[in-house]
Amino acid sequence: MQRCRSGLSDGVAGYWLLRGVLLAVLACSVGVVAGVAAAERPNVLLILVDDLKPALGCYGDPAARTPHIDALAARAARFELAYCNQAVCAPSRFTLMLGAHSSSTRLYHLHSRLRERWPEAVTLPQYFAQHGYRTESLGKVFHVGHGNEGDPQSFVVPHFGDRVIEYLDPASTSGGQLTREEAYFTNQQLQNIRSLPRGAAFEQPDVADDAYADGRVATEAMRRLQSAEQRLRNGGAPFFMAVGFVRPHLPFSVPRKYWDLHDPDRLPQPQRRQLPAGAPTVAGKRGGEISNYLPVPESGEVDEGLQRELIHGYYASVSYVDAQIGRVLSELSRLGLDRSTIVVLWGDHGFHLGDLGIWTKHTNYEQANRIPLLIAAPGLAATVTAQPAESVDLYPTLVELSGLTRPQLTPALDGVSLVPVLRDAGARVRDHAYHVFPKGRLGRAIRTERYRLVEWRKVDDAAAEPEYELYDYVTDPLESRNLAGEQPTELGRLQQILAKYPRALRP
Repeated sequence: MQRCRSGLSDGVAGYWLLRGVLLAVLACSVGVVAGVAAAERPNVLLILVDDLKPALGCYGDPAARTPHIDALAARAARFELAYCNQAVCAPSRFTLMLGAHSSSTRLYHLHSRLRERWPEAVTLPQYFAQHGYRTESLGKVFHVGHGNEGDPQSFVVPHFGDRVIEYLDPASTSGGQLTREEAYFTNQQLQNIRSLPRGAAFEQPDVADDAYADGRVATEAMRRLQSAEQRLRNGGAPFFMAVGFVRPHLPFSVPRKYWDLHDPDRLPQPQRRQLPAGAPTVAGKRGGEISNYLPVPESGEVDEGLQRELIHGYYASVSYVDAQIGRVLSELSRLGLDRSTIVVLWGDHGFHLGDLGIWTKHTNYEQANRIPLLIAAPGLAATVTAQPAESVDLYPTLVELSGLTRPQLTPALDGVSLVPVLRDAGARVRDHAYHVFPKGRLGRAIRTERYRLVEWRKVDDAAAEPEYELYDYVTDPLESRNLAGEQPTELGRLQQILAKYPRALRP
């Protein structure tokens, strides 16, 4: 499909110009930019997907079977260079909901508790609730587990939760025992994790979609949309609905029909299984999360046969979650709500599938940090842009799209509004993205359209010498070689950009 790259048609541009004039008049008369009555504002449907990298048809992956996400992309702004701000679940979701970097909030860990650090924080849904929105959440929105209870006060309506780690086959859990990852995600026996059995990395029973959590979340989201349409017809408040899906997070437990969509011999395999030459030791990863699943060895070493099964499971899981997202979007359209609803699809971080010999996330490399980001809004044409975007940008972007004023918050917003790019795909609001990961030392990264710089530095130790990584994605997209010692000019340029960010504080 040929996409419109100009950003706006003449008619849509006229609409936004007129809307801007009206808002400016309202601002002058009452001193409030958000002069639009709540009932006239767009709804917001925020779709969050755990561990989803751009392994999607709309991002050019020929192996993906994702027709529903691809259909959304055909009417949305697609960000080719979107990045999370930290490649792990809880911190990434905090950056989204606060619009602030981990290095600003110091919420770096799965067990980090938002309200202990920032009791008066105003999250994205809270800000919308303050402006007349009915806010509700379903599925995995904030991270619950690893000692974290999420943030129940972010939403007006009580949260509809479901399982993250889920099995239907008793053989997957050694006969129904509590597994390590189940314990983590349900806050059970956290002090005894290593004594618990490991669950299966994948299963594929012949069951209906609703047998697993994502199917049930989609069904409930459809019901919530039906209720919302009735309320709106009767003059009710617009909605801000966050719907979180857990697949393709491990375990790759999805109905068999989604496995059958893919021929494992045709799925992409990692082209490089070694860490980058010349990279500092702190930057690498072996084992970790993947080691909590059978039949992966405790060492985390994955042979070629198991590698193919895991990659098959990931692509099957992406197809499964695509089908659930399709159900929700079809209901949105059937109800006529698509014409008045901003739809965002966001992956909380990327996912290593054996590239560089790494599995899952928890790094500063490309596969762990690049995410899909689609934004479809009433009156905006489909675009494709190379604008570097960050998760923190969604807070100010949704605020502006909804006619609200950019808030002054604590912690302060780090994000910038992407609305100029939504109107014109060639516009630029920044020339890089920023992300971090703590691994003993804090790795802070700058990603431009061509390069990534990573600085590994001991926190709060000005005398410590940092180590650097530099990668050129034009000449070396596989990150095979650290160029920090070979390109001093580019290294220095990116160091100057990084120096504009405040030095990170200890968690």
